[in-house]
Amino acid sequence: MNTHINFSCSICTVLCLIISPAALATTAAQTLDSKETGKALKLTPIGAQQSGNADGSIPAWSGGILTVPKNYKTGDFHPDPFAEDVPIYTVTEENFDQYGHLLSDGQKAMFDTYPATFAMMVYPTRRSASYPENIYQWSKQNDANAELLPDGNGIQGAAIGVPFPTPENGLEAIWNHIVRFRGENVKRSGTMAIPTESGQYTMIQTQEQVKFIYAQNDASPEQLTDQNILFKFKQDVIQPARLAGSSLLVHETLDQTYEPRQSWSYEPGKRRVKREPSVAYDTPGRMSDGLRTSDDFDMYNGAPNKFQWTLKGKKEMLIPYNSYKLHSDKLSDEDILFIGHINPELVRYEKHRVWVVEATLKPEYYHTYSKRVYYLDEDSWQIVVADLYDDSETLFRVAMAHSINYYEVPTVWTTLDVFHDLNARRYVAVGLDNQEQVCDFSVTLDDRTFVPNALRIEGRR
Repeated sequence: MNTHINFSCSICTVLCLIISPAALATTAAQTLDSKETGKALKLTPIGAQQSGNADGSIPAWSGGILTVPKNYKTGDFHPDPFAEDVPIYTVTEENFDQYGHLLSDGQKAMFDTYPATFAMMVYPTRRSASYPENIYQWSKQNDANAELLPDGNGIQGAAIGVPFPTPENGLEAIWNHIVRFRGENVKRSGTMAIPTESGQYTMIQTQEQVKFIYAQNDASPEQLTDQNILFKFKQDVIQPARLAGSSLLVHETLDQTYEPRQSWSYEPGKRRVKREPSVAYDTPGRMSDGLRTSDDFDMYNGAPNKFQWTLKGKKEMLIPYNSYKLHSDKLSDEDILFIGHINPELVRYEKHRVWVVEATLKPEYYHTYSKRVYYLDEDSWQIVVADLYDDSETLFRVAMAHSINYYEVPTVWTTLDVFHDLNARRYVAVGLDNQEQVCDFSVTLDDRTFVPNALRIEGRR
């Protein structure tokens, strides 16, 4: 019997400013010049190819979602703007070879591991990504001024928007994911489940608060360099009772060579705050049964110094997208969580162009993963699929991020991240929000919320 408890979601956020449709409508025409040699491509303000593909299966980007549905009001779950769409085709174990050129190795492995149950229902492609006007303006400015710090462990000359809309290497692309716009402040409740091989699970519920210093409306490159903080993150466990009251606080730095990430935890049983220098790299993720690493959180986070990052170019791929059905408050945990993987009938896949970034472990370092291959949505810089390899370079984990456009902001952000361990035949579902309060993107967060002493004070209440 499944016990309902709950978990935390991802360190993500969105802007509290609601942009008018009139302001958004101007952005589609504001394009960047491509740095790709031999091609005259029109790019969107954050660096995606504006045009569609040759056969029309990927349409041109025309601004993304520019208005909110008439039946939506702030605080509601997000109605599906594409609810009338029906699948074009379904990829199964019987026909996935036919679509192999559109799949990652990890996606193919899901068919091999769960041949009787895993499927991908493919819908019309909707290039729904949109952002506030200042994100577009800052992205264009950053494109001329942003630089990697030595060894790529930080950036300078950028703020608010995408730092490298036209990336020239893998590190620039991965930094676009790390600092992608998720708003200024967010308060979010969510749950996590880690089903056993037989499908049993307990839910863990958390509340997260994030202040994205990089994305603050008054941020500047100079200020960010002086403060050396990307974001401040606090996670409080609400349930189950044995974990309730425990907290994690993280200050993520911009220049991670100069000053690594700072982390603290509070455990109510010990009634003290302690430093947590190990919440990084391949230490097991909190409350994950060892099925993901700390730097798997948010698909990838933290200092990139242990890996050599290679930009492999772009490809067309079937990726989770516009996952409004999966986000619905009409669903229960049991509707979503199946043995081996989440319910395929609730997952929407679309064909999109993605950047491919390969990370290989440097010989002087140790990490659980010897190689990681990331697929980044060109319209949002969100990592949507990750293939993860062990120390013998054998694929053993695959992660998929299920995103929506939170159109009241607007921003693209995941509603659920799922990490599959193919050897254990188990998965971690992070960010289940169906029975939780909707994210509050208008919250104002005080810096005093993110000091170590606040963990102790709140833990004793």
